[in-house]
Amino acid sequence: MVTALVTGGTSGIGAAFARAFAERGENLVLVARDQTRLDETAESLRQAYGVEVETVSADLSDRADVVRVAEVLSRETNPIGVLVNNAGFGIHTPLLAEDTAPHERALDVMGRAVLMLGAAAGRGMRTRGTGTIINISSVAGYITMGSYSAIKAWVTSYTEGLAVELKGSGVQVTALCPGWVHTEFHERAGIRESSIPNFLWIDVDELVADCLADVAKGKVISIPSGRFKFLTFFTRHLPRSTIRAISGRISSSRSH
Repeated sequence: MVTALVTGGTSGIGAAFARAFAERGENLVLVARDQTRLDETAESLRQAYGVEVETVSADLSDRADVVRVAEVLSRETNPIGVLVNNAGFGIHTPLLAEDTAPHERALDVMGRAVLMLGAAAGRGMRTRGTGTIINISSVAGYITMGSYSAIKAWVTSYTEGLAVELKGSGVQVTALCPGWVHTEFHERAGIRESSIPNFLWIDVDELVADCLADVAKGKVISIPSGRFKFLTFFTRHLPRSTIRAISGRISSSRSH
């Protein structure tokens, strides 16, 4: 029986992954900050799918909490067969802001935690000769929208590096690079949905299904939907000056 650990597993993309794994009959470990929400999500998954669901209340901006989650990933009894590094949030703060704390927290949650948890999971999976690590990145990593883009560019590059280290070990490593997905993430990030063309929005369950199909094919980078594959192709080949200009226009879609 496979057990999947999902960070940020009570909402958005993380919750969709949890549902997808539960539908497969896989047991779960959900990691999030809010214990009440964890308990509610866990119970709903148990009732709907009959799977076992553990919960870990942790703030991944706190290194000590990350260490606790890493210990779960390192356990030998009932080992974790799938890790989804999903926890994250949007960043409004300008790069020139006097208070850099929001950027620091983002680096901790979407950078340091991904590194530490990926390492812990990867070591155990390599020893067992099987496993899957999915890191949630973003197509924003291909453009230049402040520290969020910079961090997600790191996540994608890190994932490729981890895939190189684990090549031939039986462990699949994939970076999921979504675009605009219908979740509460964008509302929290202050992005007005009406400012984004309808054809660019992706259903979260379709996103997860596309990603898991790419994982099964052994793809290291998963870009869901043909339209985002098309757009990402151009971001990789357009002049960087053009990418910066486009990024500035996208940034103006955020509410203030």
